[in-house]
Amino acid sequence: MSEPIAAERATVWRTFREAPLAVKTVLAGVLVNRLSGFLHIFLVLFLTARGYSDGHTVAALGVYGAGAVAGSLIGGTLADRMGVRTATVVSMGSTTALTAALLYLPDFATLLAAIALVSLGAQLFRPASATLLAELTPGNRQVMIFAMYRFGLNVGATAAPLVGYGLYHAGGQQYTLLFWGEAVIALVYAVFAWSTLPARVRPAPVPSGAPDGGRSRGGYLAVVRDRRYLLYLVAAFCHSAVYMQYLSTLPLYMKDAGLALFWYTFAVSLNGFIVIAFELLITKVSQEWPLKLTIGLGFALVGAGVAFYGLPIGPAAVVVGTLIWSLGEIIGGPAVFAYPAKAGPEHLRSRYIGSFQFMFGLGTAVGPMLGSWLFLQLGGWVWPAVAVGSFLATVFGLIAVRHRPPPVPAEPAPAAPAPEESEELPEAHKAAAPA
Repeated sequence: MSEPIAAERATVWRTFREAPLAVKTVLAGVLVNRLSGFLHIFLVLFLTARGYSDGHTVAALGVYGAGAVAGSLIGGTLADRMGVRTATVVSMGSTTALTAALLYLPDFATLLAAIALVSLGAQLFRPASATLLAELTPGNRQVMIFAMYRFGLNVGATAAPLVGYGLYHAGGQQYTLLFWGEAVIALVYAVFAWSTLPARVRPAPVPSGAPDGGRSRGGYLAVVRDRRYLLYLVAAFCHSAVYMQYLSTLPLYMKDAGLALFWYTFAVSLNGFIVIAFELLITKVSQEWPLKLTIGLGFALVGAGVAFYGLPIGPAAVVVGTLIWSLGEIIGGPAVFAYPAKAGPEHLRSRYIGSFQFMFGLGTAVGPMLGSWLFLQLGGWVWPAVAVGSFLATVFGLIAVRHRPPPVPAEPAPAAPAPEESEELPEAHKAAAPA
């Protein structure tokens, strides 16, 4: 049954319909988790309503961002050592308890600690989820499955402010229903994940020469030794730092240029519409391209769109520039997220994914600060300066992305393998065709 599946075109509906229940659970969980991610949206309002100063809110935002970045790295380790199901339940369980606890903590120090832990805990499940998607999805469908993963993230991120605003008003313009709503949703997903996700997928083969017989599995040190993949991590950092400029530097630039707020809100809404409406459709075509080409083109278009903002043509630069980099996002995004699962040995897959999500998250945290500083120094010349980051991402990405993942040394095959043994392998290992 696996061979026909591997040969079929990976359409959206076919990929979802034929995916295992665990994969469907993860895709639904990503959507629900992002849809219920009210905390970071309303954190500043919550703290100011409690009477804390602007300095306190800035510190809390910094701690929240640091916790989220660290959570991605730690999540890769948890997925490897505890299994996908346990890592997901720990992530959602900690989110449940800590989000509700924020309403009742007595002082800022404990509140700050809880904010750090809840942001860290909320990210723990990301590497585990991506690892499971990669291990239970045939190779020729992984770009499409990660496009569906991103679709859930984007739909959830778009709808979350509206859902949170509704809960805020339903609770009498208080935060009790808002935070308890997020906590309950996380708890429901934790229970559902425990019921449907496998404790572990089949262990990946470990090279015969690995230290300690493969028990240590290399960890992140093994990822660091992969110099080619390190270039990819740098490319991911540069790309995400440039990508985030539309949320930080662009509004500052437009305000300084005297452009109406309408054009900024229109550009942001345009990007959201394009990504949600067209990314899955574009992926049906782009999944057939070599990953090197898809990723490099995506990085380059994001840089070209950002650079276009610097042209002295008023609102047209904002609209056209946003169209260009949004096209880069929908072409390259699924491949950028899918590649880490293919980049290294299978027994290190969760570490490769965790390190990618760490660097991507670090770029989203550092990028706005760096871009705002460059704008204060360079004014309108900030856009070609920022686009240099995308140029570097493109060059590093083209160098780093392998046509095929490095082979895992295979153990000697038996002379006549029994047919039933091959039928027991997961689909992802039987259909190893590159996406």
